[in-house]
Amino acid sequence: MDPTISISKGCFVFKNGATKADAKHRSRNHKTSGKSSNFYSKELAKQPFYRVYSDTWQKLQSNILQMQATSNVRILEDLLNYVIKETQGKRRKYTNEILPTAALLTGINQSDHLQQFNTLSKRLKKKISVDVCVLQSRDCSSIKTAIESMVYNFLESEHNKQENSNGKRLRRSQCTIRQLKKWYHANWSSSNDTNDLEESNVDEVKKNHIKAFENHTLLVILPDFECFPPAVLQDLILILSSHCVELSIFLVLGIATSINAIHGTLPYHVTSKMKLRVFETQTAPVILNEILEKVILSTEYGFHLSGKVFKFLTNIFLYYDFSINGFIQAFKYCLLEHYFQGNAYSLCTNYSASLSHVKQLNHEDLECVRKQLSFRAYVEGLPPESIIAVLTDDEHLRKQLPALLKDCHLYFIIRRVFLEFLTVLVEDLPNCPLGKYRRELYAFSLSRNLSSQSEFKESWQLLQFLSREELISKITKALSITRNFLENSAQIHMKLFQYYAAVIQEKLDGVQRLLNSISEAKMFACNIVPEQKSPKNLKQFTSREELKTELLKMSKEEKPVSEYTKLVQELLSYIEEQIIDEHLGLLERAPALHELFIFSDINSVRRNIIGAPRASLHMALNNPHIYLQCSCCSLQENAQLLPTLPDISIAYKLHLECGHLINLYDWLQAFRSVVDFNEDDQEEIDTQIQARFTRSVAELQYLGYIKMSKRKTDHATRLTW
Repeated sequence: MDPTISISKGCFVFKNGATKADAKHRSRNHKTSGKSSNFYSKELAKQPFYRVYSDTWQKLQSNILQMQATSNVRILEDLLNYVIKETQGKRRKYTNEILPTAALLTGINQSDHLQQFNTLSKRLKKKISVDVCVLQSRDCSSIKTAIESMVYNFLESEHNKQENSNGKRLRRSQCTIRQLKKWYHANWSSSNDTNDLEESNVDEVKKNHIKAFENHTLLVILPDFECFPPAVLQDLILILSSHCVELSIFLVLGIATSINAIHGTLPYHVTSKMKLRVFETQTAPVILNEILEKVILSTEYGFHLSGKVFKFLTNIFLYYDFSINGFIQAFKYCLLEHYFQGNAYSLCTNYSASLSHVKQLNHEDLECVRKQLSFRAYVEGLPPESIIAVLTDDEHLRKQLPALLKDCHLYFIIRRVFLEFLTVLVEDLPNCPLGKYRRELYAFSLSRNLSSQSEFKESWQLLQFLSREELISKITKALSITRNFLENSAQIHMKLFQYYAAVIQEKLDGVQRLLNSISEAKMFACNIVPEQKSPKNLKQFTSREELKTELLKMSKEEKPVSEYTKLVQELLSYIEEQIIDEHLGLLERAPALHELFIFSDINSVRRNIIGAPRASLHMALNNPHIYLQCSCCSLQENAQLLPTLPDISIAYKLHLECGHLINLYDWLQAFRSVVDFNEDDQEEIDTQIQARFTRSVAELQYLGYIKMSKRKTDHATRLTW
C-alpha cells in the first residue's frame, strides 16, 4: 500500500518536503539534461567564432577585474587596517559600550555595492578571523526581522554549516541575541562551559570569560544605508552597541549619497554610541573612464564599437544607473552578438591569430565576407580580370584576405594613437567643446565628420588664442604622450609595428618641425601700411558717402599678420588635414572589411538591453499565440476574438474598443458573448464566467491598464491609448 493512502483521514509528514524517490528522480533528470547541454556546449566550442569570442572575453574580463581590484586598493587597505586596529591586538575597553563603525561612501551606483562589500569580506577573511553578515533593507522591515536575519546569517554561514552539518538547524524565530551569544561563546572562547554561560548573567560574563575570548570579529554590513527605516536603524545600532562588550562586533555602513545622511537619520543619542570613521571610494565615472581607456579602447583587442552604440552604452551608464557591472554586461552582449553572426567574424582578433583563421573559412563564411558593404567598394576598385576571381574563386579570396586584414588592423591602431594626440589637445580647453574624455572623442569621431562640426571649429579657434608658451607646452605634451603610447603598443603588435610606426612618426615629425618654427617666430607684424591707405589721405573726401565706401573697402583688405600667427595657422591646418581628416574620419573611409571589426547594430542593443515592456505586454495580450505557441490561440487577424483565448487576452481586446470610461456591465456582457455565446441576453450570467471576468479585470488593473472610476461606481477608467 502507498504510505500516503490510509482508511482514516490523516496528515503525512515528509522531511524537507521530499522523499528519496523524488530526489533520485530529480538527480536522474539533472543528469539527462546535463548530457544534452554538454553535447550542445561541445558542438558550440568547436566553432571558430566561439573560440575567438571566449578568448577575447576572458582577456577583457581578467583585465577589467584587475583594474577594479587596483582602483580602490588604497581605500580598502585603509578600511582593513581600521577593522584590524579596532578588533585585533589590544582588546577594547569593555566598560565603554562604543560600537566601532566605518562609513564607506560608495556612490549612487547601488547595483555594484554588493560586489565591493564581497571583495572587502574576502580580503578580511584572509587576514583575520571574521564572520560577515550582509543585511539588506528588504530583509529589515522591523527590528525583529533585522535581528533574526543578522543572527541567522551568522549561525548559518558556509563556515558554520560545514562545522555543524550534523546539528539541528534553527528556525528564524529562534534567532535572537541570546542565541548569538551562546554560539559565540561556545565557538570562540577557550572555555566551552556553555551551561555556566547560559545561567550566568551579563556582568558575570564580562568578569569571568571576556579575557579568554579569541579575537574573532562579527562584521555587520549595511550596503544600502539610506533604504533602511530610521527607527530600525536606531534600534539596531543601540542593540549592537550594548552587546559589543561580549561580542566583537564591527559595523560597516554603505552610504550612497553623503555623510550627512548619517546625521540626518540618526539622532545624537545613537551617534554617540558609535566610533565613526569615513572612507570615500572613487566615483563610478572615474572608474569607468579607467576601464574604457586602459582596457576597452586598448589596441590589444580587434573588437570595436561604433560611435552610436558606444555613446548609447555610456548614456545608459551616466543617465540611468551608474553601474559599472551593468556597462560591462552590456558590452559583453555586444561582443556576443558580434561574434555569433558567423565564423567570418572569427577574423576579428589580433593579426597573427586571424591569419590562421583564414584557412578555416569555408564557402559560406567567404560568402559572408563578400556580402559586407565595404567589400563592394573594394571590388569596384579592382581591375576587371581580378573582379571575377575575387567573387567566384574562394582560394583567390583567401590569398587576398591577409592584406585586407592588415589594412584594417593598421587603420584602427593608427586611429587609436592619434585619438590620444587629439585628446591631449582639447581636453582642457574652456567649456571643452569636443569633450574632455577619450570616450567622448571616440564616439564623436566615429559618428560625425570632425572637421566640419562647429565644436571642432570652436576648439581650433580657442587653440589659436593661446599664448606661445601655452601652445608650445600643449603640443609638446601631446607629442610626448603619443610617442609613449606608440612605444607601449609595440609590445602588443610586433608584426605590424614597423608599418604603422613609420606613418605615425612621419606625422609627428611634421608637427615637431612646425612647432620648432613657432618657437623661433617673431610676434609682431612685418607688413607696412601703404602710403595711399594712410588715414591722412582720408581728409580729401568731401562727402560722407565717399568716406563710408572707402572705409568699407579698407576693412575688407587683409590686415598685416605676424609670422607667429601664420605658423600657428599652418600648424593647425597641418594637424587638421594630415591627422584628423586622414586618420580620424568617418568609417566610410575605412578599409574594406572593417565591418568585421566594428559592431554597429544599435537596434538590437536598444531592444535587448533597455527593452520595451509596454510593447511586449501589448503583443502578449493581443496575440498570445506568439508566446504560448498553441494551436487553440492561433489567430488569422490580430483583431479576431476566439473563446479559446486566455481570459485576460479577451478582456484586454474588448477594452481596446472602449473609450475613456468603460461600463463594467457592458464589458461583462461582451466578455460572456465571446466566452459562452448565447442568443438570450436576458439569461442570468453564469457565476463561473462572472468570476473569470472579475479576475481578468483585476489582472488588467494590476498591470496598469485600467483603474476603478471614482465618478461612477460601475465604470472603469482606461489608462492607456
